[in-house]
Amino acid sequence: MLHPKPIPATTVQAAVDRAHHYRLLNEPSQAESICRDVLAVEPANQRATTTLLLALTDQFREQFSEPFQHCQSLLEQITDAYQRVYYEGIVYERWGRAQIGRQMPPDTVVGWIQKALKCYERAGELAPQDDPDSTLRWNTCVRLLNGISERQPVVDNRSSDRDIAAEYGDDVPQT
Repeated sequence: MLHPKPIPATTVQAAVDRAHHYRLLNEPSQAESICRDVLAVEPANQRATTTLLLALTDQFREQFSEPFQHCQSLLEQITDAYQRVYYEGIVYERWGRAQIGRQMPPDTVVGWIQKALKCYERAGELAPQDDPDSTLRWNTCVRLLNGISERQPVVDNRSSDRDIAAEYGDDVPQT
């Protein structure tokens, strides 16, 4: 079995820059690989940790739970309280958006976006005065939720209650 070669410690900064570049080129698996190389040399490198987390969230639509679980463990490695809660919000927001792509029920998506909103709310309390990021993400989530509620049809359960009653008998309460 082949094993990755370690990168020299002197190239860590350049490697992190390269990982960021690959994310911008929409090559998250390449960015992920580079960040893993960096973290093998500098396990506490915060920029590599957050870039890895973002590269994993970029893959939420293609992969199911493994990247999400890995993001959860990466959040614990972020030392700054503001950044930890801010990136937690990003994980939930992007996970919710990935569920839209999987055509999950709106309630599922809404739940994840609401978790993101709570994180952005906490992040806003911890943010430096000149950092609008948590507010900008909050606003994006609010607009997403408003769009979901506008598209979600009103459900009339009376028809399904009648169908259940017809299938299973009279013991189903009618509304």
